[in-house]
Amino acid sequence: MQCFVLGDLSVRRDLPRVLAETVVLVGGVLVILAAAMGLSSYMVDAQVPAHLVAWTQGHIHSPWVFLLALNLFLLVVGCLMDIFSATVVVVPLIIPIAAAFGINPVHLGIIFVANLELGYLTPPVGLNLFLASCRFGRPVLEVTRASMPMLLILAFGVLVITYVPWLTTGLLALLERP
Repeated sequence: MQCFVLGDLSVRRDLPRVLAETVVLVGGVLVILAAAMGLSSYMVDAQVPAHLVAWTQGHIHSPWVFLLALNLFLLVVGCLMDIFSATVVVVPLIIPIAAAFGINPVHLGIIFVANLELGYLTPPVGLNLFLASCRFGRPVLEVTRASMPMLLILAFGVLVITYVPWLTTGLLALLERP
């Protein structure tokens, strides 16, 4: 599109540079994902999910409390990890626990994504805060203050999504009826 519609890039002059930058970026992402896959495979081989299920069922007896703990855990994960690595590392750990509490996998996936996005905006480590700061040329604290109202709205939305499962599974339930 940039080459043919907008004319911003020249195929001869700019394409090699753009391809080189793309290869470096994709290579970096692949290294991160490979490390995350290795960690995930190790944890599955070490039976960490089974131990987590046993521990969680021994300490948490209500699905509502589990969902609150899951929200807090995923918020921290979202602050510290990018979404691809978090998906590869954390999902194999939480799926068996959620299944033990009877949480629908679709509902769990939507909770997962919503919490990670909330974590991306949560200070002090939220990745989107740093990206917005860099993009708009503003200090991180200014961007953080400006994003606080939206952060609170998003946090409320995450709680609604978490504790009103019909919002995420209602359409599926309607489509499954004969």
